[in-house]
Amino acid sequence: MGKILAVNGSPRVDGNTAEMLGTVLAVCEKAGHETEIYQAGGKSVRGCLACGGCGKHIGRCVTEDWVNELYPKMVNADAIILGSPTYFADLTPEIKAVIDRTGYISRRDGMKFSRKIGAGVSAVRRAGSIHALDSINHFFLINDMIVPGSSYWNMSLSRDKGEYERDDEGVKTMLRLGENIVWLLEKLS
Repeated sequence: MGKILAVNGSPRVDGNTAEMLGTVLAVCEKAGHETEIYQAGGKSVRGCLACGGCGKHIGRCVTEDWVNELYPKMVNADAIILGSPTYFADLTPEIKAVIDRTGYISRRDGMKFSRKIGAGVSAVRRAGSIHALDSINHFFLINDMIVPGSSYWNMSLSRDKGEYERDDEGVKTMLRLGENIVWLLEKLS
């Protein structure tokens, strides 16, 4: 069976983004796949320094922090889900750092994300999630990954804790996303 890694870019460990990721992963677990949530949000991180060090230290960033712990998990996963709340119509800094730094590491490391499944999810108060999801999807597409759709954009109208659970369409969208990831994993195996 496949391995699905979800990266929670929200500083709220048990907030709406975590709930959304949990819904998707529950579908995958029920189908027999191995799942893991990695908590990136709220951890101190810096962006890419554009130093080129990942070309000299293959498979690692020269900045020694949790991104070097996360990268091998991403390489070993069959599907990667990046979750970010929408902050001012964009991603959290943690998810942006994941995109920039692991993207460069992977490209210098033989395109390790190629043909993996990639999906993004975003919790949003009212607007801006499409831009956040576009940023995540651009990461997947430039890394030669396969991006599944769902019954709507992979977002939920939820700001305050617990609002996701009351967003029926958001929950249905996450359930369908999980089903589509499972379907893709079966088709690709």
